[in-house]
Amino acid sequence: MRAAGAVFVAAWLLAAVTACSVTTPDAGYVPPAPLPPMEQLAQAPLVDPESFAGGTDVLSFSTEDRTIVCSLTSARGEHVKLAYEQNNYDDSANNKLAVVPVAHCELARYPKPAAADATNDCAGTGLGYLGGVALLTPTAATYGECRSGVTQMEATYGPGGSKAGPLTQLPVLAEGANLERNGLRCSAYNGGVACGNVSAGVGFFIAADRYELIQAPAPSPSATPSKP
Repeated sequence: MRAAGAVFVAAWLLAAVTACSVTTPDAGYVPPAPLPPMEQLAQAPLVDPESFAGGTDVLSFSTEDRTIVCSLTSARGEHVKLAYEQNNYDDSANNKLAVVPVAHCELARYPKPAAADATNDCAGTGLGYLGGVALLTPTAATYGECRSGVTQMEATYGPGGSKAGPLTQLPVLAEGANLERNGLRCSAYNGGVACGNVSAGVGFFIAADRYELIQAPAPSPSATPSKP
């Protein structure tokens, strides 16, 4: 009887041990490289925009580390509709301007714009062309703007930032998630944010230490019809 019991206990222990698996890390595993920005925007799953709307037609979010804030919104000329900083979007004088969907992002820490990307000489304004802001329209992407001082995001989460105010209330877009409004998308990934118009091949990627502007490829020249 004791022998039978011992056999049973041994069998039970063997089953328990074999049922448990221990995962050991593969020292040779190399994680896949992040997708290029436009592929990320095309492939990443879209999230429900409702929680990013705040009861308006503007979708705003912050990255998990609170280094970048973006809005999928609208612009009239150079006037961008943003809920968290002053703007002239709703001024009656601007009603004659066409409303264009845009993606607007600000960084708490950011690289300087390359000389080739300084699209405005800020002539006569006394301002400098500074980094920290990226803008996407359906047909173009830019980095930098004419301003003096810091961005709203820099004042909030940059060195010595207040960590107070409306930017602290924005919802977080999770790493790898994708948000869309009026044909433009933004995705938090690879330590930054990519925004783009996938169908047009236009977009940007921004992070604290780097940025990339992606412009639509030039149309190929049409073939000259052959003479009969």
